[in-house]
Amino acid sequence: MFYNYNLLTMQRKVFVNSAVSVLIAFMAIQTQFSCNSNKLASAPQASSSTKESLNKKYNLDKIKLPPGFKISVFAEVPNARSMTLSPKGTLFVGNRSGDKVFAVVDKDKNGVAENVYTIASGLNSPNGVAFKDGSLYVAEINRILRFDNIESSLQNPPQYSVVTDKLPKDKHHGWKFIAFGPDGKLYVPVGAPCNVCESDSIYASILRMNKDGSGMEIYAKGVRNTVGFAWHPQTKQLWFTENGRDNLGEDVPGDELNIALQRGMHFGFPYCHQGDILDPEFGKAKSPDNYTKPVLKLGPHTAALGMRFYTGDMFLPEYKNQIFIAEHGSWNRTTPIGYRVMYVRTENGKPVQYIPFAHGWLQDDGKVLGRPVDVEVAQDGALFVSDDKAGAVYRIVFEK
Repeated sequence: MFYNYNLLTMQRKVFVNSAVSVLIAFMAIQTQFSCNSNKLASAPQASSSTKESLNKKYNLDKIKLPPGFKISVFAEVPNARSMTLSPKGTLFVGNRSGDKVFAVVDKDKNGVAENVYTIASGLNSPNGVAFKDGSLYVAEINRILRFDNIESSLQNPPQYSVVTDKLPKDKHHGWKFIAFGPDGKLYVPVGAPCNVCESDSIYASILRMNKDGSGMEIYAKGVRNTVGFAWHPQTKQLWFTENGRDNLGEDVPGDELNIALQRGMHFGFPYCHQGDILDPEFGKAKSPDNYTKPVLKLGPHTAALGMRFYTGDMFLPEYKNQIFIAEHGSWNRTTPIGYRVMYVRTENGKPVQYIPFAHGWLQDDGKVLGRPVDVEVAQDGALFVSDDKAGAVYRIVFEK
């Protein structure tokens, strides 16, 4: 049989070139997938239909706000807990029951995040996040981790460094909120390893340390469990929420809003609750006057967690430097309470009003639609609210 070898050679070259092209294309797709493998989700563009569908999905039509305020879904983030915002506008979000830390990015600043990146996984309840000098700090149960130059590599996060691993390993109240203070130090709470008990001095405290983990010291004592604190924008005083003990009654003790004016103050636990109730077991022969009283008694068992001073310019002027508190909601109260964002108005450094700002996650029939965990002021003045039950971060704006 006669073969046209020139034709065969040409056909083979075409076949080989085609195969190579297909292989290169396949490898490119694989490379792109690998680079983006840590991306949890690409949020759809913020068309009106997208916003409406997300708001409906998360029942935001049932959330009540003061006149002029509106709430929408900023991002879908599983088990969204504590938050911190970088100077460039990246919102970092931790987990408590999950094992991940996320970075949420809204590149076009339209109020809906385009991307949610998984920064780390396989961690031990990485609830707390803080940002300092280009690095992300993450609090596990017993360790503080640091991710350097994190925003330059969100799609391929760097390996972390261990700032400290000297924190207790107890899981009871072991999850942490962390933040850097005006003094440049990292503040880290260590909750009581129990409902109510006497324990070693490191427990039921707020610690502080240098950003490299050195110089660790106890800043405040007698703090059963705080999962939210912030410094007043003007006075630079440390304000923090505190969760009261359980099994003392339906209506007592109340959660607390406290001010730590200086290092070494004792806020009562386990001897005194809400500033005026001695513990029936540990408060014998004690006096409430020996401890620092809260500046405000919050609702009983509301699980007051994240708090921030409002420093933005979007809201009405009366909100400036006032306080928002996320109440996660009661877990064992006969009549549930909390599940809302509260507003605390202050005058001359003292709370004078404590009222609901965003509520409706607890329905009248007892159904729970969501559980606010933390609040954070966005660069444009909007207020972010994380919700670990629904797995979302909301954005509250004021429209004039």
